[in-house]
Amino acid sequence: MEIYVVRPGDTAESIAKEQNAPLSAIADLNQLEYPYRLAEGQALLIPGGSSDQQKQPIWTGGYAYPFISPWVLRQTLPYLTELLVFSYGFTEEGDLIAPSLDDTWMLEEAAAAGVRTALTLTPLGEGGYFNNRLVTVLVGSRQARRNLMRNLLTVLEEKGYQGVNVDFEYVRAEDRDAFTDFVAETARRLHPWGYYVTAALAPKYADDQPGLLYEGMDYRGLGQAADRVLLMTYEWGYAYGPPMAVAPLPQVRRVAEYALARIPAEKILLGVPNYGYDWTLPYVQGGPRARTLGNVEAAQMAAACGTPIVFDPTARSPRFQYRKNGAEHQVWFEDVRSWGAKLELVRELGFAGIGVWQINQLFRAGWEWITDLAEAEKT
Repeated sequence: MEIYVVRPGDTAESIAKEQNAPLSAIADLNQLEYPYRLAEGQALLIPGGSSDQQKQPIWTGGYAYPFISPWVLRQTLPYLTELLVFSYGFTEEGDLIAPSLDDTWMLEEAAAAGVRTALTLTPLGEGGYFNNRLVTVLVGSRQARRNLMRNLLTVLEEKGYQGVNVDFEYVRAEDRDAFTDFVAETARRLHPWGYYVTAALAPKYADDQPGLLYEGMDYRGLGQAADRVLLMTYEWGYAYGPPMAVAPLPQVRRVAEYALARIPAEKILLGVPNYGYDWTLPYVQGGPRARTLGNVEAAQMAAACGTPIVFDPTARSPRFQYRKNGAEHQVWFEDVRSWGAKLELVRELGFAGIGVWQINQLFRAGWEWITDLAEAEKT
């Protein structure tokens, strides 16, 4: 496959003719809706013949909420090695709290597609926010941990999960070692039953990096404790912050290289965002949050507004601006070029693969491009 960047005057029909590719295949691959409006600077994936080039297998994981569309899940599963269901919570006593919507159907779909499944364990409290007090209580109570392990084993067996993904965020500095011990204990308790344990790590780049998001993350210790780690290398551009790329490549690389110095490469998954944000300008700190939008939705918006998409050469991410109801907006999102840049980093550093947050919106071109560049491993 190849990437084609839309030029002034291009139409979907003219691109199909120039690239000698069926218009229907281009439209399907890039999720173009009739009448196939395009934005200048939009990156399109052009279908091509099969390649005999040797491809490096990688692990491809994707987080999903139980409210994901069954159609989107079925469309995405063929690209995945692992489906991570988000999420199971817990009480101070170690009792599990299941998702508000049933996840059984997701596991059945994954099993039919030959995809592994992991239960994502989070300390989410009221309102869906991470509650680090829950973490403090859990890691400090032997009884609560034992109860949680028993409950985990019960649910893993009953539901048919293959593993657990520990996603504890905003861990307090004073809980750092106890949290690492908790991950190690989880692995010790689950391994004899054939389950694996992964840990999601906040994107830090220095041992002494200040901030509640980072101080409780011991990369070296967690890398030893877990079977794999997922670097949450996204959210530099976020809903309440100023406009910027969600996962600018220089920052992603900085975290990745820090992790590589402390964790074996074959244990590391690079986090990849599957979304963007739409900010109202001028940005005002404490003002309205940016709107989350999908990658396909963002490209469609640029085409509808007739505004060009610019690919930032430093961030290696696309962006555009448009005007609506008298207000200026700036959008940063992901496309096949930005996903490809992250996969290049994965291959350069020898990482095990990627973990995508999250797959509730279909990005077929991104998945096809990843698959074309590196054959997905399902073992």
